[in-house]
Amino acid sequence: MAESLPEHDRILQEIESTDTACVGPTLRSVYDDQPNAHQKFMEKLDACIRNHDREIEKMCNFHHQGFVDAITELLKVRADAEKLKVQVTDTNRRLQDAGKEVIAQTEEIIRCRVQQRNITTVVEKLQLCLPVLEMYSKLKEQMSVKRYYSALKTMEQLENLYLPRVSQYRFCQIMIENLPKLREEIKEISMSDLKDFLESIRKHSDRIGETAMKQAQQQKTFSTALQKQNNVNYGRNMHLGRNRILESKNEITLKRTFEDEDEHEEEVLTAQDLVDFSPVYRCLHIYSVLGDGETFENYYRKQRRKQARLVLQPQSSMHETVEGYRRYFSQIVGFFVVEDHILHVTQGLVTRTYTDELWNMALSKIIAVLRTHSSYCNDPDLVLELKNLIVVFADTLQGYGFPVNRLFDLLFEIRDQYNETLLKKWSGLFRDIFEADNYSPIPVANEEEYRIVISKFPFQDPELDKSFPKKLPMSQSVPQIYMQVKEFIYASLKFSESLHRSSTEIDDMLRKSTNLLLTRTLSSCLQNLIKKPHIGLTELVQIIINTTHLEQACKYLEDFISNITNISQLTVHTARLYGLSTFKDARHAAEGEIYTKLNQKIDEFIQIADYDWTMSESDGRASGYLMDLINFLRSTFQVFTHLPHNNNDHAAMSGKVAQTACMSACQHLSMSLMQMLLDSELKQISMGAIQQFNLDVIQCELFASSEPVPGFQGDTLQLAFIDLRQLLDLFMVWDWSTYLADYGQATSKYLRVNPSTALTLLEKMKDSSKKNNIFAQFRKNDRDKQKLIETVVKQLRSLVNGMSQHT
Repeated sequence: MAESLPEHDRILQEIESTDTACVGPTLRSVYDDQPNAHQKFMEKLDACIRNHDREIEKMCNFHHQGFVDAITELLKVRADAEKLKVQVTDTNRRLQDAGKEVIAQTEEIIRCRVQQRNITTVVEKLQLCLPVLEMYSKLKEQMSVKRYYSALKTMEQLENLYLPRVSQYRFCQIMIENLPKLREEIKEISMSDLKDFLESIRKHSDRIGETAMKQAQQQKTFSTALQKQNNVNYGRNMHLGRNRILESKNEITLKRTFEDEDEHEEEVLTAQDLVDFSPVYRCLHIYSVLGDGETFENYYRKQRRKQARLVLQPQSSMHETVEGYRRYFSQIVGFFVVEDHILHVTQGLVTRTYTDELWNMALSKIIAVLRTHSSYCNDPDLVLELKNLIVVFADTLQGYGFPVNRLFDLLFEIRDQYNETLLKKWSGLFRDIFEADNYSPIPVANEEEYRIVISKFPFQDPELDKSFPKKLPMSQSVPQIYMQVKEFIYASLKFSESLHRSSTEIDDMLRKSTNLLLTRTLSSCLQNLIKKPHIGLTELVQIIINTTHLEQACKYLEDFISNITNISQLTVHTARLYGLSTFKDARHAAEGEIYTKLNQKIDEFIQIADYDWTMSESDGRASGYLMDLINFLRSTFQVFTHLPHNNNDHAAMSGKVAQTACMSACQHLSMSLMQMLLDSELKQISMGAIQQFNLDVIQCELFASSEPVPGFQGDTLQLAFIDLRQLLDLFMVWDWSTYLADYGQATSKYLRVNPSTALTLLEKMKDSSKKNNIFAQFRKNDRDKQKLIETVVKQLRSLVNGMSQHT
């Protein structure tokens, strides 16, 4: 009990000192203690309350007087407070009345300030929006005047600088949505302009190329004339007389060149003058700004490759005229001039690697096209013009940095073709000259005519008599052929010019082509001429004389080539002309043709021979056909003898040909007469026919001994008939015993009589004796002769068989 009382005091102290919200745990401890602790606590609480009431009462008693005093003073102040209240209320009323106007003015000021603030805000916003609207208006204006690159720059400024400041406005969103559409529109328009540009340069390529080639040719002409002028000045002291002429010519050429340059100075045009390149620049810049430059480059290169293939495709009839080639080259040059211009004025659109690749492709195609089309050309003038075009074409493109060595290699192929066409043309010229020639010596009435001839042909003969009129040994075709050979050399030289080759190479080309002309073309024409039926013996002899003079003129042709190429003949690598062998072969062919024609004429006379092989006795005179033949031969060889000769060499040559022809004719006549006797179709021959035949052979021998052609030694020409003579003597004398006894000996009288020949002729006479002497068996002499013939036949057969076995 005593312990619980202090506990209750402690709880009361906690309740008095603790916050009301935390009193719960303290009160709970009252109920957690001993039983009846609650009653005791209540008692303790009542006691504590009574103590506090007594203390409050004491305090109230202590302050009661002061409170009464305060209330008294307050009541005194109440009346003053009422008065003050009335005064305050009246003052407030009067103040309110006075402030109503101020309030109204203040509200007006506030409203104006709000408007001012709004206006300021609007102005600020408009100041932000106006540049955007101005830029967009500028953009629209640039689009309308097709300033697309500037429009793209304006779009870029709008997007990056202006629109972000006012992006919250609706019109800005509309602008932002429209800008990609405008970009696509610009791309489409610029691409359309590019297509128009590509079409334009395709149409103007030929004109661009023509202008570039013309300028290159003018520049080359000027440089060549200037170089020639310098060469003349440099070599004036060395070759004064000759170079004065060259100098005057070159001065005229140089003057004309300057005049041409002055005339064309105002007409010099470039690719930019002929084609507006702004679309491609614009399109390139536009695609670069849009970040799509690679697409543009690929498209441009693809389209240009297609155009290159079209340009490189020639017309099927291009080879027919030089204009076709010129148009083809102009288009190609124009194409690559445009590409070169694009290469140098843009960055990345066209690269050197791309142009080189494109040029290599084009060059292969060009070479194939020219190789094909030039093969169709048969006109040397057209081939020469083609060569000149190729040179100008190559020089033009070389000036733009394109390699053209393969084109000059192609020109060497075309040069061979050009030479072939020249050879064909000159073959026709040679044929015409030969057809028009009368194959008689050139008549010269006076010295003036003589000088005209030697001005065309280097005819020199110190032994030639200067008296006029007279005849030169060669015919009209000789100077004409010589002049045509020189013209051929000039024509061949024209192709060799401007090929960037040395004088030695040009000299070698000229000599090789001239050799082809002499050894193939002229040789073939001479061979064909010699074989023509209407060319007689006199013409053939004249041809031999002509070829001799042409052969002698070959050294002058070599000098002529050396003069125009300035290459000495003493140079190690200088080729020689093969005209000597050409004309020698022609002479041999002409000589052979003379022999052949003589033999053919002899055969014609032999064919009209009409022997009566069964005649009993001869007519006592030679056959008429044979006398005609001998007269023909005699007159023919007289023509050979009386040909004009300008020197001893010609006389010796003609004499040699005449001797050979005479010997060949006699041998052929002897062989033909022998074949007539031994003809297998001739079955029998009488002794009278042998006698008549002997008379004809005697005339042949008389002709041979009469020296129809001077120069034969002794009886050389008569030996052509020795086989016939010994055979006829054997049968005329009937000296079989001597023949059989001396057979095989070198001293035999009938050494040239072959046993088989004698046997054949004897059998023909044997058959004739049997048929013509029916009663020969009744005459003792005839029987003896027949037996003798049979005996001789047997012996001859044994000789023939012995010869065959020995063989």
